[in-house]
Amino acid sequence: MKKYIMNVIKRGLAIVCILAGFIGLSACQTQNQNQNTELDYDTVTVVNNLVIDENSVPIFPKKAALTTDTARRFSIELPKRCSVDWNNQSVVSVVPEEKIEVVRLNVGDELPDLKVSDYEFKKLTVREALDKLLDGTDISVEEDGELIEKISGTISSGALSDAVELMAKMGRVYYSYDESEGVIHLNNRAKWLIKMPKNETIIMALLDAMHGADMRNLLVNWDDKTIVFEGNYQTEREVARMIADISSKKYMMAWDIDVYRVYPRTDNPIIWMNLFPAFGDKNIKMSIPGVVGRALVVGPEINTKTLQEFLYQQSNVVLISQGTFAIPNGWQSRFDIGQCGKEERLETDLTIGATAKYGDYGGLNKIDAKIVLRTSNGELSSFTIPSSVGDNYIIVGIPTHSFVTTPETLISPFAELVVFMSPRLISIVDPATIKSSGSGLLVGDALRAFLND
Repeated sequence: MKKYIMNVIKRGLAIVCILAGFIGLSACQTQNQNQNTELDYDTVTVVNNLVIDENSVPIFPKKAALTTDTARRFSIELPKRCSVDWNNQSVVSVVPEEKIEVVRLNVGDELPDLKVSDYEFKKLTVREALDKLLDGTDISVEEDGELIEKISGTISSGALSDAVELMAKMGRVYYSYDESEGVIHLNNRAKWLIKMPKNETIIMALLDAMHGADMRNLLVNWDDKTIVFEGNYQTEREVARMIADISSKKYMMAWDIDVYRVYPRTDNPIIWMNLFPAFGDKNIKMSIPGVVGRALVVGPEINTKTLQEFLYQQSNVVLISQGTFAIPNGWQSRFDIGQCGKEERLETDLTIGATAKYGDYGGLNKIDAKIVLRTSNGELSSFTIPSSVGDNYIIVGIPTHSFVTTPETLISPFAELVVFMSPRLISIVDPATIKSSGSGLLVGDALRAFLND
């Protein structure tokens, strides 16, 4: 009996061992399966809902069909506007009087040499009046656009071309004749070519004036010195006024400009009173306060080089922008700091506007200028500055924090904007009447005679 019980126990233990072995083997297989399952999947990176791995290629959202930023900023004018040769600057120069000619483009063929009799019309459109005038001829009239202005008047007998020209002017439209089709085309817009003088300063002044009158898409050929523009009757009148004004001026004003951001080396502001021991009382001529900042009128010994040497003693100086702009006597223009900026900075939004006139100022020959600093938020400060030829301006005390748009900044509260402006006088005369150097710059006795004139 005992032997039988021992055999049962042994068999039971064997069964338990076998079951334990199966369980262990199953656990190992399950673990191995889990490990194998984990190895079947790679780690992936998901960026903006895109799966990125070593085999992926960049995928970008579609962009609108717009001119790229760098192409949009391309401008032949910038190298001419955004550089100053401080080593060869002249305070007075002369340029020859040259005719500025405006020619309308796409005028078509000449009208037939026909005669018209006396003709009266009342409250008709230009097309209706011309249809009535041309009744009985082989010439028809077409409108290239909606022309609704009505005219009234009387045409005296004479050439057909004179009659058509007069009626077009009355209706403020332009005509062109196509001889092959026998059609007069009417349009309220036209294109013109301006033949400019050779002097680039005058070209820049006219371009600035045209931009100021909101004229866009100007085509400038700097090789043959021409400008092509498009517009309506009002545009033509405005350009004609500008050209007549420039042609009648005896002088033009120009400014060469350096714009700096100044960082004091200590937790103290720039001590501008140190200009006196540095340059002497005679070189600090006027001090003009503004709503923000102060304008100093200084003598020629304080120039961009000596000013930087003075600033380096107290601060680090960064040139933000540099350039030049010109205006006819009595006109206004502006300098965009961002347009000529060395890089994108807080002050990029700032523009320097100027209006100036050279002439009699209480019995003295002075440059009477108004300088205005503006941002997109409005006027920041302005200064009315009377000065003599050869003087320079320094605008100081404009905090850099004036351009900060965030509640906090890493920029020192003592950092400030410094603007150096050097006015130049351009005399539009016949060079043969004034003794000057070959380049047109007045020097020596010729310069003294000019200033005393």
